[in-house]
Amino acid sequence: MIENLPPCPKCSCEYTYEMNALVVCPECGHEWVPAEGGAQAGEGSGEKVVKDAVGNVLSDGDSVTVVKALKVKGSPSGIKAGTKVRNIRLIDGVDGHDIDCRIEGFGAMQLKSGVVKKA
Repeated sequence: MIENLPPCPKCSCEYTYEMNALVVCPECGHEWVPAEGGAQAGEGSGEKVVKDAVGNVLSDGDSVTVVKALKVKGSPSGIKAGTKVRNIRLIDGVDGHDIDCRIEGFGAMQLKSGVVKKA
């Protein structure tokens, strides 16, 4: 049981309570998983940590390398393993696509962080 429960991230209500592994807000009904023992309290609240295929933390502006061949719709050839991608941007994408980038020969596209390695 957590001693001091955090306020609701949606409505900032102080009267949150625990229900199994979740913390619940009685005012707006929002449910969320609390941070593990304050380990993430030092990081910015609400910031998502994105890791590459081998566990390195990625940030905006990093250069990455594609670790496996990828098929691209509408293209006869895909993206080969070993392709370097510079100046990535981290986004909240659809279906786990959390990297926005521009790849030479293909143009702008979104990638999953699990198929890249920090260069």
